[in-house]
Amino acid sequence: MKVPSSIYQLVEKFERDAAQYKNPAYNETQLRVEFINPLFEALGWDVRDSAQVMHEARVLIEGKPKRPDYGFRIDGATRFFLETKKPALNLKQDPSPAYQLRRYGWSGNLPVSALSDFEEFTVYDCRIQPRRGDPASTARLAYYQYPDYIEKWAALYSLFSREAVAAGALRDWVGEEKTRGILGVDQAFLREMESWREILAKDFALHNRLTQRELNHLVQRTIDRIVFLRIAEDRGIELYGRLRRAAAADRQVYAGLKLLFREADDKYNSGLFHFGSEERASPPDHLALRAHISSEPLRQIINKLYYPHSPYEFSVLPADMLGQVYERFLGKVIELNTSGAARVEDKPEVRKAGGVYYTPTYIVDYIVQNTVGALLQGKRPADAARLRILDPACGSGSFLTGAYQYLLDWHLDYYRANPARHRNALRRRADGFVLTTQEKRRILQNNIYGVDLDQNAVEVSKLSLLLKMLENEDGSDATGLQTAMFAAGGRILPDLSGNIKWGNSLIGSDFYAGKQLGMFSEEAVLRVKPFDWESPEKGFGEILAAGGFDAVIGNPPYVRQEILGKGFKDYAKRKYETYAGTADLYTYFIERGVKLLNEGGLFSIIVANKWLRARYGKPLHQWLKRQAIREIIDFGDLPVFEQATTYPCILAIAASLSTPQPHTQPPHPPAPSPTRREGESSAEFAAINVVVSKNWTPSRESILAL
Repeated sequence: MKVPSSIYQLVEKFERDAAQYKNPAYNETQLRVEFINPLFEALGWDVRDSAQVMHEARVLIEGKPKRPDYGFRIDGATRFFLETKKPALNLKQDPSPAYQLRRYGWSGNLPVSALSDFEEFTVYDCRIQPRRGDPASTARLAYYQYPDYIEKWAALYSLFSREAVAAGALRDWVGEEKTRGILGVDQAFLREMESWREILAKDFALHNRLTQRELNHLVQRTIDRIVFLRIAEDRGIELYGRLRRAAAADRQVYAGLKLLFREADDKYNSGLFHFGSEERASPPDHLALRAHISSEPLRQIINKLYYPHSPYEFSVLPADMLGQVYERFLGKVIELNTSGAARVEDKPEVRKAGGVYYTPTYIVDYIVQNTVGALLQGKRPADAARLRILDPACGSGSFLTGAYQYLLDWHLDYYRANPARHRNALRRRADGFVLTTQEKRRILQNNIYGVDLDQNAVEVSKLSLLLKMLENEDGSDATGLQTAMFAAGGRILPDLSGNIKWGNSLIGSDFYAGKQLGMFSEEAVLRVKPFDWESPEKGFGEILAAGGFDAVIGNPPYVRQEILGKGFKDYAKRKYETYAGTADLYTYFIERGVKLLNEGGLFSIIVANKWLRARYGKPLHQWLKRQAIREIIDFGDLPVFEQATTYPCILAIAASLSTPQPHTQPPHPPAPSPTRREGESSAEFAAINVVVSKNWTPSRESILAL
């Protein structure tokens, strides 16, 4: 491969004046302008286009550098980070820059990232957890010196050019087979959170008289608040180190935390911090303010969240990855034995289902593209503002977060095409336009809706969405944050209690028709938790009165209907056309979801494929004959869900035959061989492109053949 003339010029320039560039007075900003930007321009990247290259704001807080200098992106997703240093440093020997870069890459869930001062260019395998004390050589994949830019240009281009990265060269380079035994950031953070739950549950139970429900709520909320504030610190929205200072204070640590939580109540919203008497959709958390806990467990948790003890860089921790962690975390519950001692166990429904079925990101993206994406084709922002997107079993919010990200990307692309007309929705940064905080807040409150029977899952779903809203906020845009606070009545974040609601999507208050409600204990009523969709206050009456939701998406529970307790079968027999005595709950979620659509709405879920063949699927087959089926993708026995034995399919239905067609058609024979997308493993690629079982086509006829 011919070496570009610009590379010869850069190498000659550095060699000629190396003493000047290696002087400690020569700073990183000069390095990036004179050498790093031209290097990557020669590799095919437009470093001025924020859609390709994100130049993260470099903020020094208490001497701690924040965020990687470059994030190289393909189709809206970061593929690798590049951290730059002064040429005065020795990158081959100094462990500190390597540890910093690896924390960024590992926390960002990226396979590879790079470190460079132009004189040296070092590449690291970021799937390997960074540990304090690692030498600079740990996880190092490649090391180049500046003459190599000429001598090894072909090798460098084949890995880091925009063309190569888009084709998946970096992931192919490290190889999927090497990931066995490597603890990813999601697995490591899940272990951390599970250990926090254990120690908090035992201490809260020891020092307070709590019901099991109260204990679960208290532990979950404490973890959520600490995680949120710690992420806000690393993003520069909160002053760095406040949690650590509270943990180091002489007074009782929880007393200090409660002061921070109260301050956060004044600054934020959403119910995550709600302790005052003001009226909101969710009740204030008086329990957290009157509870007691020892200081040592909190110190232990908080101190491990800071450099150099923590391997996590929270400024780059993806919100969707955190959602995956929480989904598995929510699969367990704290139980109290007869003596009041706490222990953590799998939830009954998780035990019966054989695991937690967290939906892989590539499945979420596919379903979102074929519902939200299809509905947005040819539309304008005014049309998008009318879209209502629902997940009726939202869990930790993975589908809602995916839909929200799609909407953010769509709006940004639309506004960038004509920034003068949409200046109020955009703010300019050094690397280009981004959406204002206020605009992201508007989209979230306006378009995204969810319901779940697990109260903790509802709160985690809100947390995931709020963290997604705050992604790429770094505190540097004080005006934008202040504007958002003014719009939200003095607070930065929206209150999502009217969007994400606690309740049973399958059961309404008519469940108790003809029964004396006093016969049931409070706990029994909360386990059923009827949800009245048509209620203007408690449900989504206004949306249904206007016709219904535009998109219903998700991954409903794969458990037998008996999990909802005695009486549900009689209720389901009265309420659902798809009723069968041995049916799983997802059967009813299909019917309920389609009936919640407005005319022209789209429904798409990933669901266990047993209904295709099991006897209990017959009523569902009959019901589906009358529906406008868009597609059925049966994954057969491919392991779509990690560590789970249930095999799924994607079912997509339209409210009418006149609705938009799929945004990304799945291949059916004799479709040409598709192209593997960057970021997809071979298993993911095979799964999403699997031929529909028995060569079915997405039509009524395919159901008639069952």
